[in-house]
Amino acid sequence: MSAGWFRRRFLPGGPLPAPRPPRPRSSPVPYRRPRFLRGSGSGPGTADAPRRPDVRPVRSPARGRALPWNAGYAEIINAEKSEFNEDQAACGQLCIRRCEFGAEEDQEWLTSCPEEFLTGHYWALFDGHGGPAAAILAANTLHSCLRRQLEAVVEGMVATQPPMHLSGHSICPSDPQFVEEKGIRAEDLVIGALESAFQECDEVIGRELEASGQVGGCTALVAVSLQGKLYVANAGDSRAILVRKDEVRPLSSEFTPETERQRIQQLAFVYPELLAGEFTRLEFPRRLKGDDLGQKVLFRDYHMRGWSYKCVEKSDLKYPLIHGQGRQARLLGTLAVSRGLGDHQLRVLDTNIQLKPFLLSVPQVTVLDVDQLELQEEDVVVMATDGLWDVLSNEQVARLVRSFLPGNREDPHRYCSFWGPACAWVGTSSNTRK
Repeated sequence: MSAGWFRRRFLPGGPLPAPRPPRPRSSPVPYRRPRFLRGSGSGPGTADAPRRPDVRPVRSPARGRALPWNAGYAEIINAEKSEFNEDQAACGQLCIRRCEFGAEEDQEWLTSCPEEFLTGHYWALFDGHGGPAAAILAANTLHSCLRRQLEAVVEGMVATQPPMHLSGHSICPSDPQFVEEKGIRAEDLVIGALESAFQECDEVIGRELEASGQVGGCTALVAVSLQGKLYVANAGDSRAILVRKDEVRPLSSEFTPETERQRIQQLAFVYPELLAGEFTRLEFPRRLKGDDLGQKVLFRDYHMRGWSYKCVEKSDLKYPLIHGQGRQARLLGTLAVSRGLGDHQLRVLDTNIQLKPFLLSVPQVTVLDVDQLELQEEDVVVMATDGLWDVLSNEQVARLVRSFLPGNREDPHRYCSFWGPACAWVGTSSNTRK
């Protein structure tokens, strides 16, 4: 018996109005640009943008507000594909203390640390997709997650050798030898803290987006300067490079369905139910057609870096788990990246097939020993989202850096004046010593 039937049968006044669908909660973090951009005008091209549709304004910090540590930043709105820039950025000082941090979180982009035990610097880029919510949450959350993770291991970080027991007690006299044989160093604790912080942040984003009825995800590229080393953690298709006078050194690797093909295929092999009978995990040079049935065609599976031939069966005609090539490659025909944060609610169109099981939030971490490299002032670290690397190579960016920065040594804003068609950090590596 329904309420509508009851009212029509026994009560005057006609049928009940249709129930309203529940309203999703408002965003846990309101949409806004990074703090260091607020109150700043756009960069070159702003004035001409309304008259020149081919020119999009570039936003960078106001001329009177230089970023710390000789860093520069620029962004452009997503090739105008969306109303809001789905990319976000964050920078600040990491204040690592021995004691537990209080519940109150400082949201300032530059944090003062009167009682710090260990201090580092933090830069991050978040390339959002499916909306800006995940990138906004990451920009406001990841640094706090990282700080907590580092504070949990800081005693081991400052020790000559990380102890087996953080308390310092030695249960087994051979504990230091076991640690040494494993080759565990202080930098491994920082790497572990970064990996755990990404995982924690991903869980926070999942809970917040579900509670607020929102969707979306983002890639994450983070650089941390700590104890004379630069740690670059990447989950997604953004990229960081070190530009020196005679060298361009990659500091990260991109994670796409193509670069992680074998991992993704193996997951589908172990858990075939993830494909719901709608996809084939095998890779072919092109999508197969009915005329290919019974023919021997090139293919490869999760255990293969090379190729072989197989006789085409009916199941091989399903849509490929990874389809397309280069920038057009998609996971389950939906997503162009294989690592990142968020996307907990993302499903293949018109199905209930989830993409999250195939996505990793764990970053790859590269460690650069700043002191051993003897970096100079003209050595520059460039961090950028895929919008830059889709149109410029590492060498082209390096040439731009080398041609622009030396001629602007006296300009305190020269790092913000160097901009590209993407969200990008530019900064001299000499500041990683501070």
